[in-house]
Amino acid sequence: MPGAPLNNSADAVTVETLAAFNAAWNRHDLDALMSFMIDDCVFHAVAGPDELGRSFVGPEAVRAGFAAAFTACPDAQWTDGVHFVVGNRGVSESTFRGTRAADGQRIEARMVDVFTFSGGKIAVKNAFRKDRPAFKA
Repeated sequence: MPGAPLNNSADAVTVETLAAFNAAWNRHDLDALMSFMIDDCVFHAVAGPDELGRSFVGPEAVRAGFAAAFTACPDAQWTDGVHFVVGNRGVSESTFRGTRAADGQRIEARMVDVFTFSGGKIAVKNAFRKDRPAFKA
């Protein structure tokens, strides 16, 4: 928002925080992932029926949304991460690689997560991925 102060406090989210969050995704570590999120968190998935994909609101729903990603692609990895933080916003860019459990098709596409931070944690994770067709694994 215009005129909003940058978050320069000791509990500010850093590039290292986002790299650690990315590492937790690659370990499929739900407990670690949730430790980065505020209590009133929101996750907008890459796909779904709404303008923002499918939205998960609150810690139980967000945890279920994160778990669904691992169920959909059990070997999912987010590689080649590049992260930046400006005030209470941040972005992680990576390459998503995974094999869909439903049909064995492979997904490899660049993606970004756009974050909003609050109190040194992630308040909103909004995921976007290139719409590249899946291919035979």
